[in-house]
Amino acid sequence: MVIWAIAKYNLFVKLKNNRENAFADIDVQLKQRHDLIPQLVATVKGYASHERETLERVTSARSGAINAQSIDEKIVAENALSSALAGLRVTVERYPDLKANTNFMQLQEEASDIENKLAAVRRFFNSATKELNTAIEMFPANIIAGIFGFKKQMMFDLGDSERQNLQQAPEIKF
Repeated sequence: MVIWAIAKYNLFVKLKNNRENAFADIDVQLKQRHDLIPQLVATVKGYASHERETLERVTSARSGAINAQSIDEKIVAENALSSALAGLRVTVERYPDLKANTNFMQLQEEASDIENKLAAVRRFFNSATKELNTAIEMFPANIIAGIFGFKKQMMFDLGDSERQNLQQAPEIKF
């Protein structure tokens, strides 16, 4: 029994570390995303100076995401930032000249690349989190998990606002 308990404890530690490592990969992509946002906002500001509220929301959400400390806080903050960036995309649609601007197009491509990489590392993070949560919740290992304070962890999901956006079909324009 003691050997089994030690083996389970070590498994939980390994899975927790895998999850933290997976989030470190997300952090790298988030840093790139956070560095790109001021450039995007500045470019859009030049064209859409009266869209102040949207730009302030993106800037504020970026600041919240940068200042988040724990993994759970970062997940919530990044979901808010994703929502704010979606609002920025809607704003950009109102300015055809902006969409043709070479600098903006390059920034948009970089943002798209970062978002694709973020999606990949989020999937890996969620896989590591699922593996940890499954190990924590399975009987009788859940007894050892409870004794040593291992708890079910938060997944990196879309958040409520993004999930609602997915309920609507995308608008396609030619």
